Amino acid sequence: MPKSYYDHCTTVTPDCPVSGTLYGYYPNLGANAFFAALFGILLLAQLIIGTYTRTWTFMLAVGIGIFGEMVGYIGRLIMHGNPWSDAGFEMQICCLVLAPSFLAAGIYLTLKHMVLYCGPEYSRLKAKYYPWIFIGSDLGSIIVQAIGGGVAASAKNNTNRSLLTAGDALIITGIALQSVTMSICGIVVLDFFRSRRKARSEEQEKEMVGANVDATPKADTERTTDIALDARTLPNTVHTKSPLRFRIFCWAIGFAFVTILIRCIYRIPEMAGGWGNPRMRDEPVFLGLDGAMVALASIAFTVAHPGFMFPPMRKEKKVRS
Repeated sequence: MPKSYYDHCTTVTPDCPVSGTLYGYYPNLGANAFFAALFGILLLAQLIIGTYTRTWTFMLAVGIGIFGEMVGYIGRLIMHGNPWSDAGFEMQICCLVLAPSFLAAGIYLTLKHMVLYCGPEYSRLKAKYYPWIFIGSDLGSIIVQAIGGGVAASAKNNTNRSLLTAGDALIITGIALQSVTMSICGIVVLDFFRSRRKARSEEQEKEMVGANVDATPKADTERTTDIALDARTLPNTVHTKSPLRFRIFCWAIGFAFVTILIRCIYRIPEMAGGWGNPRMRDEPVFLGLDGAMVALASIAFTVAHPGFMFPPMRKEKKVRS
């Protein structure tokens, strides 16, 4: 049956079956209600913690992302009641496509401060450029995805295939750009921590060798002076273990990074198959590789919030680049 047959459909009827919609199913009530409620709770927590700790920029980026997820799942709940709902389709396609990009921006916002805290000398990229490069690229992907989502939403839940195809192509391009940006960012950050770890190990070896030398009081004084000079050169926790809270924060950010990247990788082939393809019609996989991944990232941002785990992110304690 030609797709244009469903142009007039606004609700499920014998002539407008649910199988004729783009997704081909009634979105699961329980699962989508769970995600809508979870993101609502996380949004409230982010607003409270962000206001209390004065982490305004982080709160804005992550808050927008979580809010978008909540609205997207509300849209899917509307589609549970009526799979042909234009409003529900527009809400979920725009919000669930765009929201993770804002969560990725939350990660990029932390990198400058992490590099300054741990030692900018170990980074191949100057700390001040982290937000400019990665948030700038993320903004580009948001714009492309927003245009694509708008084009797809204008086609609505029906048969304007040319608009759907154009929107699909733009969304894929935006998500691909986001994936490339995240991958490059991950490589840069891993290289930074590798360099820092190597420097710490070398310094510890030097100290162990120095401790075994049968030194005179004068030599001890000279060695202490050398270590002090090294400490001034490498001031940021090279000689001591990083605080537990900071290590938890780093692991949480890394975990959120991986989950968002998994979501992006899943979305590319899901969208590349065209509207109404089998992957797009597989709700359990969508809920697991999109909904659950973004939810886990949002939980990590909230439980290991930088306002508590990484005070340099607070407004009154910002580190200058």
